[in-house]
Amino acid sequence: KFEPGHLLQHIEKYKITTFRAPPTVYRFMIKTDLSKYDLSSVKYMMTAGEALNPEIYRQIRMKTGHPIYEGFGQTETTIVCGTFSEYMEIRPGSMGRPSPLYYVQLLNNEGKPVEQGETGEICIRLRDPQDGLFSGYYMDHELTKTVIYDGYYHLGDLAYCDSDGYYWFVGRKDDIIKSSGYRIGPFEVESALMEHPDVLECAITGVPDPEGVRGQLVKATVVLANDYTATDELKKQLQNYVKKATAPYKYPRVIEFVDELPKTISGKIRRVEIRENDIQ
Repeated sequence: KFEPGHLLQHIEKYKITTFRAPPTVYRFMIKTDLSKYDLSSVKYMMTAGEALNPEIYRQIRMKTGHPIYEGFGQTETTIVCGTFSEYMEIRPGSMGRPSPLYYVQLLNNEGKPVEQGETGEICIRLRDPQDGLFSGYYMDHELTKTVIYDGYYHLGDLAYCDSDGYYWFVGRKDDIIKSSGYRIGPFEVESALMEHPDVLECAITGVPDPEGVRGQLVKATVVLANDYTATDELKKQLQNYVKKATAPYKYPRVIEFVDELPKTISGKIRRVEIRENDIQ
């Protein structure tokens, strides 16, 4: 089990200057008494692996004085978007701006560019030669054709772009929840829940509506912070909190409290595993 205290002791002992970790680590850090550790050697904090919730950024900035520079990319790429230097404004919740290495475009389901502020799939328009991008999946030409076609590499992630060229993560295409005619991105709901002091971390997924009315229901799988107890009253509090922080139709109608969330070895939350367990 990950213990943030052990990591913080190593930062103190070895005078770490540049600290980079996935959001999972930062989520645990903000629930730790950071005043017990000497982190004065740290000059830069960075994150990658999955989107960083604005509340996590705010609390780390408040408790350490450091902003967190975010990078977005894939195993198949280098960093595609990010906040690349201290001279670039950090907008909490945003993945930053595209790297000059890539021509990034947001496309709709018909392969057409979306308008500013509209959600689309993050794609890289291919150049010849194209640096910083894999040539294909090893010995799997058919799988390669599912992501490289029509002159683009399709990342499978959804985002929108604001008027200043900053990209805002919405979710993986297969993580989007379709409920009562609405398309709900998990990241916004997770970010709202992370503002609640009782929540250590959470994952938002869709589960089938047993009544068959809404298609899917929004489900929150929640790990509580230390000294908090799972109760029906707390479920109602969390539901009402999300209703006020986002929109009423986005609140989690199903909440499950767990001791830990399934994660990859690099700390990413495995929402697919949660979905698979729910349909077994």
